[in-house]
Amino acid sequence: MSLPSNLRSRFSNIYAGWVMVGLVSALRVLGGGLHGYGFTVFFLPVSQDLGLNRAQTSLAFSLARAEGAIEAPVIGYVVDRFGPRPLMVTAALLAGVGYIALSWVNNYAAFLVVYLGLISLAYSAGFIQTPMVIANNWFIRKRARAMTVVGSAVTIGGTLITPALAATVTHFGWRWGAFFAGCAFLIVGIPLSLKVVGSPETIGLQPDGDAPLDAVRSGAAAGQSSSMIGADVSARDALKTLAFWALAFSMLVRVGTQSTLMVHFIPIMVWKGMSQERAAVLLSAFALLNLLFHFLLGWIADRVNKPRLLSLWMIFPLSAIVILIVGESSLSLWLFAILYSALDAAFPVTWAISGDFFGRKHFATIRGNMTFCYMWGSALGPVIAGHVYDQTQGYESVLWGSVVTLSLSMLLTALLIKSWSAKIAALDGATVGATPSN
Repeated sequence: MSLPSNLRSRFSNIYAGWVMVGLVSALRVLGGGLHGYGFTVFFLPVSQDLGLNRAQTSLAFSLARAEGAIEAPVIGYVVDRFGPRPLMVTAALLAGVGYIALSWVNNYAAFLVVYLGLISLAYSAGFIQTPMVIANNWFIRKRARAMTVVGSAVTIGGTLITPALAATVTHFGWRWGAFFAGCAFLIVGIPLSLKVVGSPETIGLQPDGDAPLDAVRSGAAAGQSSSMIGADVSARDALKTLAFWALAFSMLVRVGTQSTLMVHFIPIMVWKGMSQERAAVLLSAFALLNLLFHFLLGWIADRVNKPRLLSLWMIFPLSAIVILIVGESSLSLWLFAILYSALDAAFPVTWAISGDFFGRKHFATIRGNMTFCYMWGSALGPVIAGHVYDQTQGYESVLWGSVVTLSLSMLLTALLIKSWSAKIAALDGATVGATPSN
């Protein structure tokens, strides 16, 4: 399917890949604001209205993360087989219907069915996994920058949309808040999804805005460099590589660490002597710095050896945790927040490395397989940390454990430094391979 004519004329001087990145980023802003960050707004009101305890409501979140891990390989295959757009349209529809249905639930069983069967399923598939495929399909040389833009969108949604959702819930109740969220997914999400084009080749373009396909075939663009890379590796072959497992396990320990410290962020700050109010302010500053680090790392990553950069980047969060362990002053807590906020910026670059190694045609399936591996860290890490705290009445063991896991992530990423350089050198000047699905 070609890019809509009105869209092509309106953005005639802009590479269509950035338009696609803008579209899927807008979808993630919407999803992040209404669900990724926004669902926490419903936590207490839903618990109180349905008579649920904290364990019952928390169970839904844990089950959703497990569901995301299990569904990821299937979603990846579907995206590679049928293209991103059908899945994104379906996800926006299911999310909208799900939130409207949520406004009518009256018991715990109905809540679980709606949350897990509609909302969580749609969010993970259409708002988390698929947008990264768009960034990977439309860019090669500027892959890290594109993925950084997409990756930061959820946080932007939390900053811009979640406060408005919270105000709606406060003034009109959680049921009206859920209803309005559902309408937003339907009214905004579906039209945005319908404009998404899966790959540049489907409309006669090339990744990164390079010469059109017909010019390349005629030899007019024989001098193209890495933008013409078509290093497509099948999902089965990817499983046989060091790169796949090094990336998957580095993500596993990194995601486990990130989720653990984020879930326990305020309790850890209180344990270190900070009030809950000041800890909440520190958390807000953490989110803002997170965005800044995203764009800084993404801008640098496309210019250097990505695994080497990512390995060195781990020094920032590692130093942050050590400072948190040994420090006692308020300044040390702020320094921890500043340095540790760099960790989340590493995830888009990790996906860019994956794209460099495995190409574009089977990226969604490969990403889904990796997600199945690493999402268990997100599900189990916070639970293990809570158990350790219950046993020791402190977080020191958890924090030293985080130092170990981040060091392991650094080592696993460093294993790919030479192989990444060899891969890029071998592929430099190669022609475009198989065309990804639309």
